[in-house]
Amino acid sequence: MSVRELLFGTGRDWLSHTLSTAEHASSEKVVVLDDGTGLQRQDTGLLYLEPPASRANPNNESLIVSAGIHGNETAPIEVLNHLLNELLDGQWHLACPVLLILGNPPAMDTGVRFTDVNLNRLFGGAHRKPEYHGLPEAERARVLERACDAFSARHSTNLCHYDLHTAIRPSLREKFALYPFVDGRDVPQSQVDFLLEAEVDTLLLQHREGTTFSSFSSTALGAESFTVELGKAQPFGQNDLTRFTGVSNALRRRMKGEAPPKQDGASQQMTIFKVVHEILNTGDSFRFHVPDDVANFTMYDSGTMIWEDDATCYRVGDSPEGIIFPNSNVPVNQRVGLMVRPCN
Repeated sequence: MSVRELLFGTGRDWLSHTLSTAEHASSEKVVVLDDGTGLQRQDTGLLYLEPPASRANPNNESLIVSAGIHGNETAPIEVLNHLLNELLDGQWHLACPVLLILGNPPAMDTGVRFTDVNLNRLFGGAHRKPEYHGLPEAERARVLERACDAFSARHSTNLCHYDLHTAIRPSLREKFALYPFVDGRDVPQSQVDFLLEAEVDTLLLQHREGTTFSSFSSTALGAESFTVELGKAQPFGQNDLTRFTGVSNALRRRMKGEAPPKQDGASQQMTIFKVVHEILNTGDSFRFHVPDDVANFTMYDSGTMIWEDDATCYRVGDSPEGIIFPNSNVPVNQRVGLMVRPCN
């Protein structure tokens, strides 16, 4: 019986197995590749990869790489599936421990962003709130936190987490990353270099702790974590994966334990924004003056009214500000969008 059959049964690969078992948990399964690499299927959409103890880990790091937290953001899912297929086919050897995650299998299977509630608002213990009791996405957030806790307990040195997404709307900056807020922490240059290697040339600094997956791993696990937006969301089979070559090559290089490419003086520089205002749905009188389909990073001039309710309003400050993730169709007290400003 082949490694794929042992891990995925009649499924062609990890993605097929995840979709076919989307509605229920999968039993644990462990296999060892010919080169000694161990693979543990911990649950549906959860794979733990560990190189043999005798193999060097030149970058002295461990990686959590997730995709499919939103089920309709399929390109990063396909990227991870392709990388795993390469490993299973013996095209390269794993050098560092890796936890691979496909976040929301039921939403992936039905091609929707989420089934009951946005999974990327349920981390950091938010899944325990009474209003989420009994919802499958709340249970999935708990499962993912537990898996990451266990991985971190074994591999806490130089732990990094990249949560890969694609956007539901156009973006004037196609690929960008969000760095969760941790008091007193600055973005390491090595992480900036990795993002540029992955062809991500815009970085957004968050202004407070949140309930996203990357915020959880950053705060609870001490990981260097990023939410990475890689383009426009498309259904399975409709992605042009040549547009994701940068992130695929960069992740493969990290998993293989190779040194980062040398930087030269003409290397592209990172454009950095900071969050200056978080827009929340304040209730029945909330009025949002930005179309939901406007492109991310659309800039608004000083004095432009962005939102108002019967008690207050928000206008752009002394210099232009951009909008990120505009979406007025969210529950009360949830995020409608972010206003950002370029850093000096």
